[in-house]
Amino acid sequence: MSTPVISSREADVLALLGEHLSNAEIAARLFISVRTVESHVSSLLRKLAVPDRRALSRRAAEFAPVQMAVPVLPAPLTAFVGRVRERGELAEALKKHRQVTAVGPGGVGKTRLALAVAAELAGDFADGVWFVDLAPVTDPGRVGAAVAAALGVGEQPGRGIDDSVFAVLADRQALLVWDNCEQIRDGVAPFLERLLAACPRVRVLVTSRARLMVPFERVFPVPPLSRAGGGDSEAVELFLERSAAVGLSWDPSVRDTVVALCERLDGMALAIELAAARCPTLGLDGLVAGLSDQLRILAGGPRAADRHRSVRAVLDWSHDLLEPADRALLRRVSVFVVPFTAEAAVELAGFAPLDPGAVADGLGRLAEQSLLTVTASADGTRYRALETIRQYGAERLDEAGESEAVRMRHVEWCLDRAAGLLDAGGADWRARFDAVAEDLRAALAWAAEQPRLRADAHRLALSLAESAFTRNLPGESQQRYEQAAALAGADADAGESLRLAAAVAGCRRLGDDMFRLHRAAAEAARRAGDPAGTGRDLAAAATVAYRFSSEFTRIPAVEETSAMLTEARELSGAGGLGPAPDLGAVRASDRAAGSGPGAVPVAGSGPGSDSAAGPGDVPTSDPGGVPAPDPSASAAVALAEAAVLADAFGAVQGATDNTVEETIALAERAVALAHRAGDPVAESAALDALSGARSWAGDSFGAAAAARRRIDLLTPLPPTPARTHELLDALAMASGTALGAGGLAEARRWGRQLAGHPLLAEVGHHATSWLLVADAFAGRGGEVLTGSGRFLDAWERGGRQQSFSLGPAAASVAMVHGLRGDLAARAEWLGIVDRAGTAEEYRHGYGAILDAMVLLHDGDAAEALDRLAPEPEQVWKWVTWIWLHWYVALRAEASVLAGHPDARARTTAARSLVAGNPVATAHVDRADALLDGDRPRLLATAKAFEAAGSRYQAARTLLLAGGEHAAAGAAALAESGLVR
Repeated sequence: MSTPVISSREADVLALLGEHLSNAEIAARLFISVRTVESHVSSLLRKLAVPDRRALSRRAAEFAPVQMAVPVLPAPLTAFVGRVRERGELAEALKKHRQVTAVGPGGVGKTRLALAVAAELAGDFADGVWFVDLAPVTDPGRVGAAVAAALGVGEQPGRGIDDSVFAVLADRQALLVWDNCEQIRDGVAPFLERLLAACPRVRVLVTSRARLMVPFERVFPVPPLSRAGGGDSEAVELFLERSAAVGLSWDPSVRDTVVALCERLDGMALAIELAAARCPTLGLDGLVAGLSDQLRILAGGPRAADRHRSVRAVLDWSHDLLEPADRALLRRVSVFVVPFTAEAAVELAGFAPLDPGAVADGLGRLAEQSLLTVTASADGTRYRALETIRQYGAERLDEAGESEAVRMRHVEWCLDRAAGLLDAGGADWRARFDAVAEDLRAALAWAAEQPRLRADAHRLALSLAESAFTRNLPGESQQRYEQAAALAGADADAGESLRLAAAVAGCRRLGDDMFRLHRAAAEAARRAGDPAGTGRDLAAAATVAYRFSSEFTRIPAVEETSAMLTEARELSGAGGLGPAPDLGAVRASDRAAGSGPGAVPVAGSGPGSDSAAGPGDVPTSDPGGVPAPDPSASAAVALAEAAVLADAFGAVQGATDNTVEETIALAERAVALAHRAGDPVAESAALDALSGARSWAGDSFGAAAAARRRIDLLTPLPPTPARTHELLDALAMASGTALGAGGLAEARRWGRQLAGHPLLAEVGHHATSWLLVADAFAGRGGEVLTGSGRFLDAWERGGRQQSFSLGPAAASVAMVHGLRGDLAARAEWLGIVDRAGTAEEYRHGYGAILDAMVLLHDGDAAEALDRLAPEPEQVWKWVTWIWLHWYVALRAEASVLAGHPDARARTTAARSLVAGNPVATAHVDRADALLDGDRPRLLATAKAFEAAGSRYQAARTLLLAGGEHAAAGAAALAESGLVR
């Protein structure tokens, strides 16, 4: 049976079954119907081949819900009144049209109507109903980020947050409710149009004061509450219900007065609620008298076309009834864009004429008058003004001439909160960031436009960039670092921000951005009069073009990067270390001597060898006494030479005729210079080059040692963007190279760390790729089958990318299915290999090895040998790095089992090459034992495999031994999940 692939919604249901919830409870939690839950449960029972709900609950831990959180609609504190006709019409409009915009003036009741209709329709959407409040969003470019936050979607490396949202929603049947879109229509409209095109089963209900003017839009005008029916009208019902909520009951004789009052208020829901809130202190007569004067301004205007003036009139009236101190408090706290605490209000609003000690009481009075809402939070009571009231308060702030003073206080408050976030961690850090993030963004947007606050804006942008990165929002982090560079007062500061932005772009797998930002940093250094810094940044850009070539949409021309390297050498003073090697001459000499890949003995290689270069002998001055070049610039240039001139990283555009000696020599020099410069991150990058160089030499142990050294260097460092980028790469390389050297336990350990890194939470295919490979080679079939679900789901949602690590992962899953005898699943996963990897790598490299393992398992040694027919030197490019030992060991074993005449010679040659690799050595020992018919020695290899962590090969050895050992081997295979 193939690996069960369950949908995201099925995963949500399964997780709640694991909490032992009933179908009704699951339906309520997910905002879907009970019938839909029953359908999902039936599907899960079938897919997972289990008999009942209890068995499903036991499987829940294997299939964690991915990509989206549980949808939660806001729960209003007061009952929804009336709107029977509008609810029905709006629901019908949503059933017929993919996007509906509920339009109307502020205070008419658009949000409450939208929430009521969304709750009613929840059962029609298998993937739930999601609410997105856009009121706090001030930057049109952050609409996608707000939607992602509501959905619980994180950014995927290699794509922006908008594309991550589209990928997650691509096959979802969901309803999105976007509230308060009017202030950022320029951002909502293009995002919405792209969303509707990319996600055909998604529908969107928008509330806005004006239509969005996008294709497919269906406009639904939201009228005021009906006054038809006199004392039984919806408007009167709302007034009576809200006044009853504050302890009032009315005699039937006052109904006509209430009807007249609601008519004066045009049936505007917010105006009616504000008026009802005043009843306990003014009484109905006082309310009517006070409103009568305020509403005279409406007499000369077209009330039907300008009903929002009734809300303004009530707000004016409510405002005028406040004490001066409470008026000041209302207008000042309007600067907050998200719920705020009393302490925050004191800092922002507590200046003359307002006594700081009176702020808390004032907030309570404003809440009593329904001018603020009160909510409980983990850190105490928070207050918030409805968007209409907040905009009214902002206007009053401008009229009072206090806008600049209060906003400057807001900037100072945000700077203090941002610094506090950076200084303090804790389990609640994420919640504390989320509680202030929109205020930080709003303060930054305002400060960035004030020339005198440029320094404050620069500080705030840097703080927000660092916090966003910690919060796992790399897209915003890069944006803020670039913004900080634009706000910097000095070119040197701009350059540092650009380097940080480049590192974040690296974490996002955006090669083009890395290249662009390093070049921009070089220009900033040039303007600052720093030639060494200019050279360092140019060298970094050149290195990026080769080291991360697979992450570019447009790879820079070789001539461009070569010119940058030449200029970097001149500017940085790296020429003091000697001229760049004439690699063309070296290659010509090597060709004449008949040397080639694989023929170079590597000093110091072998098991446990730490062949990473040390500090080296780097000159401190030339014979003429000229000061040594800048250490960091020299290290950067040396690494660029290893990348551009010797192609240590195996770039897409790299030369194919580099010799092993030159590559190792340049990589070792880069490591030595980075070590001398005292830069662990730079040393890790140089070690990556050395790891690649060692692999081209066929030195699996040297490659693994260099990768292992990277982990040691990076682990103690703080999680800066540059360190994080290096660590992600180092974990992948450490896992792969450990596998190549036979260190299965190490490979799995590094693979698990990579899979669990929070920055890769949204890209399960990249996160789990090396863990899948390591688990497959270790024979952990159950773990591979479980992990393959996350891999496949993420790969499909990620746009079915190609990568050097995704192909081996998919092929490893296919191998496990082959060992299990599930040919259909194997064929399915081999199809994924075709799209996730490259044909040549599969044909000559990892594919040959994994296919041969399945063929040998099935007893088809001749075909396995045919799959491994080429001599290692013939397919050197594809089997170096981590596959070489596996290739020669399996080739030797297939030769023995197929009766090849050169079997003895092949096992002898293989033994010499794989010496020190416990798994590959056990393969060769087993081949020799089979060749000699030595059963005791054959059984000894089972123990060797077991000790090396290779469960499958240990079990297969017992099967090969036959007799009483075969049953134990079969049981071991079943225990490892390798039997259907």
